[in-house]
Amino acid sequence: MLFDHLVVGSTDLGAARAHVEDALGVCMQPGGAHAVFQTHNALMGLEDGLYLEAIAPNPAVPAPIRPRWYDLDRYVGDAALSNWACAVQDMDAALADMPDGAGAPVAVSRDALSWRMAVSADGTTPFDNLWPALIEWPKGVHPAANLKPTGVRLRRFTLVHPDGEALAAALARHLSDDRVAVEVGPVALHAVFDTPNGPRSL
Repeated sequence: MLFDHLVVGSTDLGAARAHVEDALGVCMQPGGAHAVFQTHNALMGLEDGLYLEAIAPNPAVPAPIRPRWYDLDRYVGDAALSNWACAVQDMDAALADMPDGAGAPVAVSRDALSWRMAVSADGTTPFDNLWPALIEWPKGVHPAANLKPTGVRLRRFTLVHPDGEALAAALARHLSDDRVAVEVGPVALHAVFDTPNGPRSL
């Protein structure tokens, strides 16, 4: 799997977007509404083919018939870096070798873009949501290609978990990325970026 994007969650999209823009000093772009999970988002292109997503439940539509992805139904508190996603070429094959609770494929869409996402029955991922959500884009399609360049580059992404050694070992079987670090401690996510405004963090 390959690092795909970072997720800032919130109960309100405006709050999530403001949190990102205040922290990084760069504006996000409008995203759109997601079918199935009834969420909406804003996006920011990062260097190296990554992007940053701010996401929240969409109050303009009815609640979904299943729990929302990224555990958003249970989200409390201020907007914060809450999840991440990794891309795979073959979702079904990848899931056969993932930790329990990594989810099952769900077909989702935003405007004209459609893809598959691995989502568990309760909307969570293993290791208290520190395991990446798996995403399978159509061949040759990726939303980062349509995002404006921002000059923002991810320098370091740190996952902190009480069972960090097990998380690190599990990730090492599937992901090789020098930007990703795992530490032992209370559950947390931290990201450090190089931006046109200097080093910034979420």
